[in-house]
Amino acid sequence: MRRLLFGAVLAVALTACNGGSTRKVSADPPELASWKLNTTGATGYGGLPADIQEVRYSDGYVYVSSSDIPAYSIGPWGNDPNVPTDQNFLFKIPRKPQENTGTATATPLGPIGVWVNGVVVFNALDAHTYNDQGVWHSDAVFVEAGDFDSCLGHPAPGGVYHHHQNPRCLYTADSGTHSPILGFAFDGYPIYGPYAYADTDGTGGIARIRPSYRLRNITERTTLADGTVLSPAQYGPPVSSSYPLGYYAEDYEYVPGLGDLDAHNGRFAVTPEYPNGTYAYYVTVDGSGASAFPYTIGATYYGVVATENITAHGHVTIVEPVSEYVPGTSAAPENPIEPMVRLEQNAPNPFRGGSTIGYSLAAAGRVVLRVVDVSGRVVATPVDRFMAAGDHTVSVSGAGLAAGCYFYQLAVGGDVQSRRMVAVR
Repeated sequence: MRRLLFGAVLAVALTACNGGSTRKVSADPPELASWKLNTTGATGYGGLPADIQEVRYSDGYVYVSSSDIPAYSIGPWGNDPNVPTDQNFLFKIPRKPQENTGTATATPLGPIGVWVNGVVVFNALDAHTYNDQGVWHSDAVFVEAGDFDSCLGHPAPGGVYHHHQNPRCLYTADSGTHSPILGFAFDGYPIYGPYAYADTDGTGGIARIRPSYRLRNITERTTLADGTVLSPAQYGPPVSSSYPLGYYAEDYEYVPGLGDLDAHNGRFAVTPEYPNGTYAYYVTVDGSGASAFPYTIGATYYGVVATENITAHGHVTIVEPVSEYVPGTSAAPENPIEPMVRLEQNAPNPFRGGSTIGYSLAAAGRVVLRVVDVSGRVVATPVDRFMAAGDHTVSVSGAGLAAGCYFYQLAVGGDVQSRRMVAVR
C-alpha cells in the first residue's frame, strides 16, 4: 500500500493534449472501515452480543455502539470478583483529529479510547495511590498482573471489561508486518500495534516501536520524575521487595529520544492506512513481547479530546444528523474527502529551457512527482521523498525533452492530480 502506482492514473485519456486533473480517493476511510462490526449476531462472554453493534457517522464524527464484550473467549480473572456485563456504550470519535496546542488533556481513570472490537482502553493506572494521597499511583499492569486473563484484560466494578495494555487476542502480532489499527483514542487518533515502519516516512523496514520511558534509578521515593521535591508527608515507600521499582507510575521517567515515541506514546508517521502520514499512538512491548510502560496512551492525549466520552462515561448523545455505515460502501458522496494536494499549472507554459511547478500539501507525506509523455512513459521524476505540509516548488528541465505535450502527475498516498505542459524548441 505504500507504493504509489500510476497505472490507473495513466489510463486517463492522454491521447490529446487537452489537460485536466484527476483525483483518486479511498471509499472507506480507516475511521469507518476499521471497526469489527457484528453482522451475524455473534455472542461472547455470558451469551452477550459481541463486538461493534453499529457505526454511524457525520462529516466530523464517528459514533460507535458497542457492548464492551469481545467475540473471543475471556476470563477467568484470578481474585478479581467482577464479571463483564453489556455496557451498551456509544462513543464519539473525531474524524478530523487536531493537535492540541494548549494544555494537554490528562487521560483519566476509566475509558480513554476504544479498541476496534468495542472493548475499552484504560490508562496505566488503577484507582489506588499510596496512602490515598494522589501522589504515587499504582501501575495497574504491575499490581494487578494476577487478575488479567490470557487476553490481558479484566473487568472493573460495574462490569466494564477493559485492557490497560496490549489486547493480544484482538490481533496476531507479527514482527515482520506493520501492525493493524487496534483502536482509536478519544482525540480521534488511531492506536496501532507494536510493529511499524522503522522510519516515520514509511521506510526502513518493520521494527518494534519503542516507548521513551524507563525506570528511574532511585531507592527512595522522595522526588518525582520532573524533579519535584516532595515533602516528607508525600514520600512514597522506599524501593523494596514489597514495593519494587515499577510498582508506581511515578517510578518511570520520560527521556526524549530514548525510543521512537513522544511523551503521549505516539508519533507522526506514514502507515498503511494513512500513506500521507498521521499522528498515531502505539501499543508498546519490550523485546520479549511483554507490555512496556506506558502500554497504550501516555498520561496525556496529543489531540483535542471529544470529552463527552469521558463526562458521559461512554454514553454520548447524538445531536446531529448521521448516516449508518455499511462496510464496503462508499462514504465519499456524503462526506467528500478534501484533496490532500493542490497542483498548480507550471510556468512558463509552453517552455523551452525549464519550467517551475508549484504544489501544496495539506499534510506531510511521501510525495512523488513524475513527468510522462502522451504514451504514458515516465520521462522524469523531479520529486520522490517525504515532505512537510505547506507550499512547495520544483524546477523541471526541458533538456532532453522533444517538443510536444507532456503531463506531470503529483501523488501523495491515494490522492493523485495531473496537469499538462508543452515543451517547445
